[in-house]
Amino acid sequence: MAELKLDHAVHYVNDLNHCINIFHENGLAASKGGSHTKWGTHNALSYFELFYVEFLGIEDIKLAKNPEEPNLLVDDALTFLPENEVLARLALRTDDIEEVRRRLLNKGADLSPITYGKRLNAQGQLIEWRMMMIEGDFNGLSYPFIIQWNGNDQERLRTMIESGVIRPHPGGEISLHSAVFEVSNPLETAAHWQELFTLSPVNMPSRNIAEHSISGSRIVFKEGHLNRLSKLVFRTNSTALKGTSLKIGQGEYEFI
Repeated sequence: MAELKLDHAVHYVNDLNHCINIFHENGLAASKGGSHTKWGTHNALSYFELFYVEFLGIEDIKLAKNPEEPNLLVDDALTFLPENEVLARLALRTDDIEEVRRRLLNKGADLSPITYGKRLNAQGQLIEWRMMMIEGDFNGLSYPFIIQWNGNDQERLRTMIESGVIRPHPGGEISLHSAVFEVSNPLETAAHWQELFTLSPVNMPSRNIAEHSISGSRIVFKEGHLNRLSKLVFRTNSTALKGTSLKIGQGEYEFI
């Protein structure tokens, strides 16, 4: 069965340079990614091994309002920005998007077609992927989307380190611990996502919080009114970062 892993989190922002500077000031490596010429968006990226934060902004408002092909991430950007700079969606990575598609269709998910994406990175290299969106929401919480990159994880990690796309963080070793969602009903949401994405419960859930694992990382559903991704939690060996948090817009980054 095709495995699903946390691939990245999307943070919708107005100013990529501002986000890069805030990360740099806190010992976190971040840099410009590139432009999505079909959609009118652009991004900046910060990698934690293969998991990354994608700061996504609108580069060409006319194209974003009339993209070459539909894309829910562009729709999100137009909905949230400029007023709300929020963490909102997760991407789940697979090595077999067709199998994941069949599995989700059998569970009744409303899926977009599998589409092809590409952009040039800051090193001038062509980055290619296939992706699939899950339409709708569950109790107001948008679904993650599914992505498959060219090449396997080991090849991608080696190539990205060698090319300088993935760089050490000046603040020390940092890795993703968990993605935290504030939802109206943690138990119902956790059960639904467990069914769709084969999450594994970490401990006995309570009415207010449910915690699941997915390929070594954690997804936490806690009671709240936002009904979206609200915080990313990272492990770190940095004494300067440990026990701190930073916010960009309404998205929070916590270090433990």
